[in-house]
Amino acid sequence: MGDCQRCKLGRTRTHLVFGEGSPQARLMFVGEAPGEEEDLQGRPFVGQAGQLLNSLLSKLGLRREDVYITNVVKSRPPKNRDPEPDEVAACLPFLIKQIESIQPLVIVTLGKISTQSLLKTTAPITKIRGTWQKFGNIKVMPTFHPSYLLRFPKERHKTWEDMQQVME
Repeated sequence: MGDCQRCKLGRTRTHLVFGEGSPQARLMFVGEAPGEEEDLQGRPFVGQAGQLLNSLLSKLGLRREDVYITNVVKSRPPKNRDPEPDEVAACLPFLIKQIESIQPLVIVTLGKISTQSLLKTTAPITKIRGTWQKFGNIKVMPTFHPSYLLRFPKERHKTWEDMQQVME
């Protein structure tokens, strides 16, 4: 997948950002797409949103090494725009393979794009977050993306409530 050119994002990225964490993770986090810092480092969630995710994990008694973290789209969209449907479609088979390989008990989708892509829904994240969903026989908890929480810190308590359900 390292030289993937399945969509136009392959021409503009610095690094492919596949995912990282425990191959035996019981908990998987799926974001939307790499940002600028992720593209530069080739690792998911290493920018400000990643720092917030790390803080959340720590408060839950988890480490990054305990979970698996990835994105729906593996290459950075220009100017951090939302991934386009054809870009999601090009990467979705790789995400499915990651899920099949890791076999998590729970997937936490972070944000609208990951939630709608994985669950094949058009429901807004504001309506579906905090409610258990299914991907095959895997439980899915949709919640807000950390970058959204950086812009709207008053919403953080909702993601904390969502994660409390995950940890039960």
